[in-house]
Amino acid sequence: MDLRTTIERAQRLKQLHADHKPLVLPTVWDVWSARAAADAGFPALTIGSHPLASSRGAQDQEGQTFEEVLAAVRPIIEAVGIPVSVDLEAGYGQEPADLITGLTEVGGVGLNIEDTVHSEGGRLRSTHEHASYIAGLRTAADDAGIPVWINGRTDLFAHAQDTASVLEEAIERLLAMEQAGADSVYPVRIQDDDDLLVAVTGAVTVPVNSTAHPVKHDLERFRRLGVGRITYGPLLQIAMTDAMRDMLRPWAL
Repeated sequence: MDLRTTIERAQRLKQLHADHKPLVLPTVWDVWSARAAADAGFPALTIGSHPLASSRGAQDQEGQTFEEVLAAVRPIIEAVGIPVSVDLEAGYGQEPADLITGLTEVGGVGLNIEDTVHSEGGRLRSTHEHASYIAGLRTAADDAGIPVWINGRTDLFAHAQDTASVLEEAIERLLAMEQAGADSVYPVRIQDDDDLLVAVTGAVTVPVNSTAHPVKHDLERFRRLGVGRITYGPLLQIAMTDAMRDMLRPWAL
């Protein structure tokens, strides 16, 4: 994809976040699902690491190399004429500049970056370490002249037995990511907790991303709670898998 198109799509993704409260980005995993979501009228998409890995018979949590991920997402991005963000997990051991270069060369204009380093035993990056990585991504994108949308993710709630007990630390992480240049922040595993969602949306000035189930959750609820961005993670693929099983089961005689 040529640089001008990539820049235009990155600018478009940024504007969409300003125009929609919240912006819903269906999480897709192949050309078919991307085209289906685009045809449904969504103005932008995200590719999830879990559903992408599942569609390729690979493991999530950096079970694919960065090069394999880029090769897999290129045809998806090329198949739709709208902005596409890509879940790049913890960065696959890449330097921030290399991550931005690889992403933008295949036409990606946004990314998720999480603080669980799967290649190092699933350890959680420190607040400062993760913010520094995000700062490196921001600098690299700025140097490239492409306003890549950086969605900084923390898995702190997912690692905690008592989510309320880590709220203060989670907010510290979200603020550090925002200050480092993240365009939105993504505290995972709190999509069903109204109090936690209100607490985090009230603590930062950038959009807060929440996971949502396309059937079980309600868009208006997320809007009321101040969520600025919604993605499905693996839940759209899981919901479709459940529906497919229900359709096929009567035929399995």
